[in-house]
Amino acid sequence: MAALRFNPACPLLVLSLFVQTALAQDPKRFAKEIDAFATADATNAPPKHAILFIGSSTLRKWTTLAQDFPGKKVFNRGFGGSQMSDAIYYFDRIVAPYQPDLIVLYEGANDIDDHKTPEQVIDHFKAFVAKVHEQLPETRLDFISILTTPVRAAEVEKVKEANRLIRDFIARDEKLTFIDAFPAMLGPDGKAKADLFLSDRLHPNAKGYAILQSVIAPYLEKN
Repeated sequence: MAALRFNPACPLLVLSLFVQTALAQDPKRFAKEIDAFATADATNAPPKHAILFIGSSTLRKWTTLAQDFPGKKVFNRGFGGSQMSDAIYYFDRIVAPYQPDLIVLYEGANDIDDHKTPEQVIDHFKAFVAKVHEQLPETRLDFISILTTPVRAAEVEKVKEANRLIRDFIARDEKLTFIDAFPAMLGPDGKAKADLFLSDRLHPNAKGYAILQSVIAPYLEKN
């Protein structure tokens, strides 16, 4: 990344950019959310050997997750705005202790929006996989492809490349699965269908989650 040049005419703007960058990259910005998971676990811990959904706000906002996969022991540890590096940072708190049989991961969209390259996304994904293999050697991992959304349409080519890199890596590991939900959310014009998203044009609405459920459900039948 090219260094920012100090402009004496706008020192406050430059300082603001540095502060915003630091905050965006600090995983401790999610400390309260992670602490809330720990508090909930103390009184109502999820079952071990279940199916853990973890990732960004697309999962956090999936409030009907348990109802959408009846008969499956699923639970949600999505935390909004997270990136792949955040899932790695909090692995020891909200992944490993649950000893899940299956992890369903959705990350990467916020990485791309934060100007990370597809190569950086796959590197972080590999690091997450390494932690799974090291600490949970019997656990399988399903990765939900990064979605394109109406508000982030300009990033679609980077999303496609990140998905390609992750798919190719996953193909070499029998404990990993790539769930390609990307095309299911597109219209005939190849763009994200606006009627599948909330008014923020970023997060799925009930119709969008129904489509995601239909794509993901067959993969959970393996568990």
